[in-house]
Amino acid sequence: MANIKSSKKDVRRTKRRTFLNNGFRIDFDMKKKDFLKEPKENKLPAIFSIIDKMAKKNIIHKNKASRIKSRFSKISQKVK
Repeated sequence: MANIKSSKKDVRRTKRRTFLNNGFRIDFDMKKKDFLKEPKENKLPAIFSIIDKMAKKNIIHKNKASRIKSRFSKISQKVK
């Protein structure tokens, strides 16, 4: 365990950030599985919203977010 006051604070901050980031990841994974099971175009805005939030908060890189959105769009176009 950390001895320095700022290190203790950093440990708390890291736990909180990890918890929030994992929440975004879990939410995205659930929506992704739901979409891949039954791809419909009306599910895309919810997925895109989560991806954009993750990119904005630097949970994922902006180019990765763009790539993921592109792949989901391709899948929905194939279904049409």
